[in-house]
Amino acid sequence: MAPLPWGTRIVAGAFLTSGVVHLVRPQVFRTLIPRWLGDPKPWVLGSGAAELVCAAGLLARQRWAPGATAATLTVIWVGNAKMAIDIQQDPDSSALAKAAAWLRMPLQIPLIVWAWRSPRR
Repeated sequence: MAPLPWGTRIVAGAFLTSGVVHLVRPQVFRTLIPRWLGDPKPWVLGSGAAELVCAAGLLARQRWAPGATAATLTVIWVGNAKMAIDIQQDPDSSALAKAAAWLRMPLQIPLIVWAWRSPRR
């Protein structure tokens, strides 16, 4: 079996790291959850678990993993857009924080592509 492409490794590593942080420090992600969804804790914990499952699926080359991971990244992209808008509207946010919030948006596009192109069994 050929080694996993670097893109797949990067996405899986990012999801493993982020998934663990979601579970151990959920407060870091609470503000990303829209208020209309209610209590953010189950959403944060659920998304962390989803990231860990997707990472494991990518590493094990499961057929469902590329699509599930790309879909998860798309939902995360929407959360990051919400965060960028919130930071933009916050008068206490620095220019650097505002720029960084928007700059991370296009950086997610390669992650989505790498996830989608990950090898399947």
